Amino acid sequence: MMKYLLRIPLYCLIAVLIVCLMSVFFGVGDKADIELGWALSRDDMARAKKILHEGSKTRPEAIGTIELSKEDLNLAANYLLNRYSKSAVDISLKKNQLKFTATATLPENRLGKYVNITLALGNIDGNPLPTLTKFKAGKLLLPSNVAAFVIDYFIRHSSLNNYFLLATRPIKAVSIAPDKITITYFSNLDTLIEARNLLTGSDNTALGVYREKLADIIAHHDPNWRLSLAELLKPMFELAYQRSTPANAVEENRMAIIAVNDYVNKDAKKLLSAPASSKAEQHYAAFLYKRGDLAQHFIGSAALTASVSGQVSAAVGEEKELRDARVGSGFSFIDLAADKAGTRFGEMATASPETARKIQEAMLVIKDYSDFMPDPRDLPEHMNEAEFKRRYGSTGSAAYQQVLQQIDERIAAMPIYRQD
Repeated sequence: MMKYLLRIPLYCLIAVLIVCLMSVFFGVGDKADIELGWALSRDDMARAKKILHEGSKTRPEAIGTIELSKEDLNLAANYLLNRYSKSAVDISLKKNQLKFTATATLPENRLGKYVNITLALGNIDGNPLPTLTKFKAGKLLLPSNVAAFVIDYFIRHSSLNNYFLLATRPIKAVSIAPDKITITYFSNLDTLIEARNLLTGSDNTALGVYREKLADIIAHHDPNWRLSLAELLKPMFELAYQRSTPANAVEENRMAIIAVNDYVNKDAKKLLSAPASSKAEQHYAAFLYKRGDLAQHFIGSAALTASVSGQVSAAVGEEKELRDARVGSGFSFIDLAADKAGTRFGEMATASPETARKIQEAMLVIKDYSDFMPDPRDLPEHMNEAEFKRRYGSTGSAAYQQVLQQIDERIAAMPIYRQD
């Protein structure tokens, strides 16, 4: 009996492979189902980015909703697809179903120039989350349950699984109407932390150059002195400057930041943890104003911003301090200042080729960390929840916002962050 049971997974795998091969064979051809060549204007791309970042406006531990029209969906989907290949997608809303028809250009091969996929999603039997109701690869129409099983199996047994879980876990309901879809989601702090660790992870082989540079910096560090975060960032951005062109400056800065974050937060826990990546045998804690936690907060927020968005970084930083007020070391405006400065640094380094080159040039001539991190040591910290509420009430109070404004003004006054 056991022999036959062990065969079941093998049969399932064979079935999945057969269906995948059939989908590829029938889905690939020399004719595109959708006309390609939709050119997105600068305004289109700005709108698409705004749509894709819409969810980051909701604070962690809160329920949020996003309403997207058919036009919004098409704009965002085509923006995403065309970042990777010459593709097109048409999304329609009919009979409370979301229908996708997509065409992607393939590399040179014998089967055909394009792959054409059509699928539909709908709310079945009152289920708040939509399920696959139709799947068509070229001329091949598969039963929806078979296609759903194959897609799920492929995702869960590939490197896409972690990304899929992080993208779908917060979603609680998707309501499909004739003119729009409404997404209800709950993104808690732990999910954002997992996303940050995944998205700023060091599995990109292009980081090798920056890892080697970092190892060289550490190898030449005098162990009798504290390791300044500036001692890491300045030479890393010098390397980014040397390797950059207007086309790749943003990506070079992103890799420099992630490499430094991997090193600085090697031993940090939870919020700022990251897999070890430095090849240096010796590990020194990095400091800002004689504090290791400030360096961790600064570069962790910079890495999160460079990989996701500044809005997410700001929300995670503030939410982490509120949690510390309840069960940790207490709320710290000093830590929050480092978060906000790191977020600003990450924004400037990756916002555009122009700002990326500007911050590279500025980092070439910095004297020390006070050129990119204002001194926050006079700000209140170590406040438990009761003390925080007594002094500031909530994060929406005028007293709290006044401190945030003070921090923002200090950061904005630094020459490195000015955009004029």
